[in-house]
Amino acid sequence: MTHILLINHRAAERSRLRSQLEPQGYSITEAASVAAAERQLPGRSTDLVITELSLPEGDVLELIRSASPSPTIVLADSPPVGSVVAAMKAGASELLVKPLSAEELVNCVNSVLRDSLAADATISSEESLASPLFTGRCKALKRLSRDVTKVAATDCTVLIQGETGTGKELTARQVHSLSRRRDGPLVAVNCAAIPETLIESELFGYEKGAFTGATSNRKGLIEAASGGSLFLDEIGELPLAAQARLLRFIQEGEIRRIGSVTSKRVDARLICATHRDLAQLTRENAFRSDLFYRINVLDLYIPPLRERTDDLRDMAVWFISAISARLDLAEKALSDAAIDAIMTHAWPGNVRELEHAVERAVVMAEGHTIEPEDMGLKQDVKTGSSVGKPQLSIAESNDGQFEDGDDRSAIDEEVSLEDYFMRFVLEHQDSMSETQLAQKLGISRKCLWERRQRFGLPRNRSKRTKSA
Repeated sequence: MTHILLINHRAAERSRLRSQLEPQGYSITEAASVAAAERQLPGRSTDLVITELSLPEGDVLELIRSASPSPTIVLADSPPVGSVVAAMKAGASELLVKPLSAEELVNCVNSVLRDSLAADATISSEESLASPLFTGRCKALKRLSRDVTKVAATDCTVLIQGETGTGKELTARQVHSLSRRRDGPLVAVNCAAIPETLIESELFGYEKGAFTGATSNRKGLIEAASGGSLFLDEIGELPLAAQARLLRFIQEGEIRRIGSVTSKRVDARLICATHRDLAQLTRENAFRSDLFYRINVLDLYIPPLRERTDDLRDMAVWFISAISARLDLAEKALSDAAIDAIMTHAWPGNVRELEHAVERAVVMAEGHTIEPEDMGLKQDVKTGSSVGKPQLSIAESNDGQFEDGDDRSAIDEEVSLEDYFMRFVLEHQDSMSETQLAQKLGISRKCLWERRQRFGLPRNRSKRTKSA
């Protein structure tokens, strides 16, 4: 039998709601406060929560979050817009304004429960068809999974935030695959990978003759996503001019190709992702505040790996199994030293760094056991913490020479060129221009840009220094 939890501090209203719902075959439990409701939620399976928006004691928004994944219907007397938005962002399925009839309440309850069952069926279907994914034990990851399910059920704009390597694109693909648009295209665009001079034509398309080289009409990536979802990765790198054009698409659902005098409607859901603090960028006038408020409707936060220590060992084992199967190699076990190294390493590259470390170990390890050295990690004998080769400090003095007079050839021979490049760029990109970075690395600006794209290191455009 479907169980509903009613939360209202007025006994008469609880009794009235119960009398309207029980004839429909629902099992009803009552609570007079947020605290009483929170004591009941873990004790039994609750299929639906119906609560007042305003209760004399307790945080209703936190109650809505803790009730997840069970859907929540909120009842309110002429609520202000801000309260409605807060309730929906907290995860409420519906908000009904009182007074309402018994028919309106029952219809809403039936609809929400039906949608919840359909979402559960969709998830089961997608999980059976999709490639296996790692499911962690940490609370943050479980909450993220529940939030993805809620977000996918709507067509609202989504903003995914998290550090580089945490899996923002994977999360975006999950949102799309669980949504009603799953049969439509998912067009992914890395805003940091397209040169500023081309970004607008790539996104919005162009008409023949719009500029030199435009020999035919071309559909833009936004238009190509019509009927599906548009994923803008690293939206914080989008130039201001393109931000203004994107804002019109979000507001009006229309785009205008470069060189065209007419607009065209496009039905595409927008999913954005960034590793940067967009609120801070708006304060620095590096990102349009009106665009930030438009895309920050439903937000998903992916925690970095250092905040998910409960998952580290299991994730490493999962990667060993998946990578061994993909490469058709025998599975190997982690030694105690390897486990200690994994648990103590900082993992600045997050899940991507761990995956690559495990892949290296699966290929390079001799015998049936993986040691820290096989993953490119080594144990610090003084602190007992793990030090990864990508974490080696590459310090430079103002004259461009390495400390102690060492040159580039004096770096540990085991450090790969890729590790050196990534570490050097991350350490110096805020204090050097792109020209200076390229000169220090002994490569051209074009080569620097290409390597940034290959290694997923978007350019930090908000912090540029003057050329010496």
